[in-house]
Amino acid sequence: MERYICIHGHFYQPPRENPWLEAVESQDSAYPYHDWDERITAECYAPNSASRILDGEDRIVQIVNNYARISFDFGPTLLAWLEENAPDVYELVLMADQESQQTFSGHGSALAQAYNHMILPLANRRDKYTQVLWGIRDFEHRFGRKPEGMWLPETAVDLETLDIMAEMDIQFTILAPHQASRVREIGGRSWRDVSGGRIDPTRAYLLRLPSGRRINLFFYDGLISRAVAFEGLLSSGEQFSGRLMSSFSEERPWPQLVHIATDGETYGHHHRHGDMALAYAIHHVQSNGLAQLTNYGEYLERHPPTHEVEVLENTSWSCPHGVERWRSDCGCNTGGQPGWSQAWRAPLRETLDWLRDALAPRYEEHARQLLRDPWETRNDYIDVILDRSRENVEQFFKRHATRALSDDEKVTALKLLGVQRHAMLMYTSCGWFFDELSGIETIQVLQYAGRAIQLAQELLHERLEPRFLELLGQAKSNVREHQDGRRIYEKFVKPAVVDLHKVVAHYAVASLFEPYDERAKVYCYDVERDDYQMVETGATKLAVGRARVASEITGESALLSFGVVHFGDHNLSGGVRAFRGQKAYRTMVEQVTEAFSRGDLPDVIRLLDKHFLELTYSLKSLFRDEQRKITHLILESTLTEAEAAYRELYDHHALLMRFLVDAGVPLPRAFHTAAEFILNLDLCRALEEEEPDLDQIGGILEAAGAWQIEVDAAGLGYALQQTIERVAEDLRVRPTEFSLLERLETVVSLARFLPFEVSLWKAQNVYYDMLQTVYREFQERAEQGDEAAQEWINHFISLGDGLLVHVE
Repeated sequence: MERYICIHGHFYQPPRENPWLEAVESQDSAYPYHDWDERITAECYAPNSASRILDGEDRIVQIVNNYARISFDFGPTLLAWLEENAPDVYELVLMADQESQQTFSGHGSALAQAYNHMILPLANRRDKYTQVLWGIRDFEHRFGRKPEGMWLPETAVDLETLDIMAEMDIQFTILAPHQASRVREIGGRSWRDVSGGRIDPTRAYLLRLPSGRRINLFFYDGLISRAVAFEGLLSSGEQFSGRLMSSFSEERPWPQLVHIATDGETYGHHHRHGDMALAYAIHHVQSNGLAQLTNYGEYLERHPPTHEVEVLENTSWSCPHGVERWRSDCGCNTGGQPGWSQAWRAPLRETLDWLRDALAPRYEEHARQLLRDPWETRNDYIDVILDRSRENVEQFFKRHATRALSDDEKVTALKLLGVQRHAMLMYTSCGWFFDELSGIETIQVLQYAGRAIQLAQELLHERLEPRFLELLGQAKSNVREHQDGRRIYEKFVKPAVVDLHKVVAHYAVASLFEPYDERAKVYCYDVERDDYQMVETGATKLAVGRARVASEITGESALLSFGVVHFGDHNLSGGVRAFRGQKAYRTMVEQVTEAFSRGDLPDVIRLLDKHFLELTYSLKSLFRDEQRKITHLILESTLTEAEAAYRELYDHHALLMRFLVDAGVPLPRAFHTAAEFILNLDLCRALEEEEPDLDQIGGILEAAGAWQIEVDAAGLGYALQQTIERVAEDLRVRPTEFSLLERLETVVSLARFLPFEVSLWKAQNVYYDMLQTVYREFQERAEQGDEAAQEWINHFISLGDGLLVHVE
């Protein structure tokens, strides 16, 4: 009996980019990481690219790329983030697909995914078509081949979507067992009801579509998938492999495929070290010859369907009510707060549907004046999203423009296409998945709607926002202070809106604290300085100038003048306006700088207000990451004062504090706060040193323990992790530098000594690579009597002990 195993991981994160900046801003809830994409990459996407297989003593004996041995799909927007922010992980994902083609008879393990995780049965046909097409084109751009299969967001299915996929030569998709309705042998007459999850998941099925097209379907094993995702099966790789093997049956005469599908984040993010359970399970199956690993493309080629199936439309894998989770209060929630209602889901969808339908005819009418076929151009716009170089954009317009367009007409066309892009991004499924209207996922889709509205209103000179807000107000929040969707939009979306003036305001304010080059990049905007003057007296600074700012997304540009004055601390005020000619500009510069040189700050404010009409920009005008960076610079002197005060209190009363603890008397709040601040600060500084002082660190930890001070485990562990990774990377580059080997040995031993966890993942990867290469070179030299090489080997083996890597 032929036995096959296939494990599928659906890797996806909702796009988190600020729609105006095209970048993910800091998210405090992801601490100590910058944002959730970065955190989940560290916990899941990266570990699965280099997962550990351990021996009986929990030492690493092998590091493997899980992606090369499973079936997987990655969201296109997530891959775009990885390409920019974690390029090493991104390359390993692409390499895994290439390696899988060698393993699985030419069939790559990567599947495409509909572009931005829209619930396709709830979309109109035009959006379905673009979402599928963009997903395919993105896949081809990254993986260099056509996809055989495609993952449906939330496995939400309807026949129209499947037909579009088949039209685009997608061979198969994967569904949940309860999405099957009935089956029969191909060529047979009688159907058998398999609803309620009763379909046999161990074979492929054929679906005949009303158009006459066909597509193959796989229905994953629901029981094992649930055990992996929700029942702790990943606590043991051996148990995981045993559960997979238990699904084979001697009663099935056909070549059986045992396959499961879960969120890819199950393997590391949802379940810590889940990637290692996956790696071991696969290793156990392979090394013991229990079954043959395969992927869907290879299995389908070897064993085409013998049965056909019909599906239950408008169903999904994560809502037992079909697709109601994304349009009604169906009862599905994440259990955040008892008594909360999700009745907001329906008016949210109705509001976005109204916006989509209001934008479509206006887009078509205006785009038709510039583009041969507005909707075909939208379909092809994915090529611009993937490559915004001037040359590529020009080629795009050569294919689609009705004639040679002026620069202004190109901006108009790109803005129109931007309207359509954001009108699809606003349907990202996570906006409805969770429990509360004011959650970050729902605010994100509202920001996409806000960007679409902004672009449309700039082009159409028609106010769509009032009606949009009227409808959105029908969506009620569970949080009293947020009231409803209108209030949430005004509170969280409107302040985030960016235009070219705000970009230059950011540039002007930031320039007071850190100098810019003549040409600077501010997120997705290029700023070219035409003129700039900064003068300062004591803590007071004045900057005036003019700059040309241009959007990389729409090509829109403007020449703007600016003036900003900083009085010290957080007190700052400035203005931006369109450049009105050299004479008016020179008058402004001369008058403002002359008043500043006289120390007449009230006159400086009056003149700036006069020339810029009103001073509307302050430190709050900075985009979030830069705002925090500059706020930290401003606070440095204040924090230094606070540290001195806390340290004096701590040092002066340390003996008294120890007496109180020994006597069983709780520390007064003031003492406890001072100790917590100073000990955490000293510990962080000590851990960031290139050569940390173990005695000093031990003393700090002893004091923290004695006084029952809670240390910032996450932040401190991350600080030492960064130090370890920096030294490990230096050793990779300069492996013969003995002092680096000793330093890494020291900081790794420190990590093992601390009472909180420190990730050694990257250092282990560096060590494992060196074990296969540099170590062997030193072995050869040591065997020839090189004493220095032997000493290097001794320390290298000792480092391996600290990193828990097995060395022969």
